Amino acid sequence: MRGLTVRWSLAEAPAGVEAELADYVADSSHERFTGMAGLSYKTWRLRPGEWFEGVYVFADAAARSAFQEKFTAGAAEAPGSVIIGSAPVLIEPCEVVAIAEGADGFSATPRA
Repeated sequence: MRGLTVRWSLAEAPAGVEAELADYVADSSHERFTGMAGLSYKTWRLRPGEWFEGVYVFADAAARSAFQEKFTAGAAEAPGSVIIGSAPVLIEPCEVVAIAEGADGFSATPRA
């Protein structure tokens, strides 16, 4: 499985950015990626005051490469960049060795 991590620093982001990012994910980003061809799954992770990131797992290298190329070209104008006020500090491909689903299952919702 082909992974991709995109991370923004929140060190210099405006106050309240975490809530704005959570709203963005719930209101539009989650829907945009749900059912996306070539994408196995995406998670959005956040450490308040530190970083916000998207973690993607693609079905194959071609899907990851196509997404990464398009995203990288417009990274500075991506919605996360606009909300945070800066471009990502990291766009890094990786290999996903395995995924395990726990006994409590998986819930694909934009809010916990």
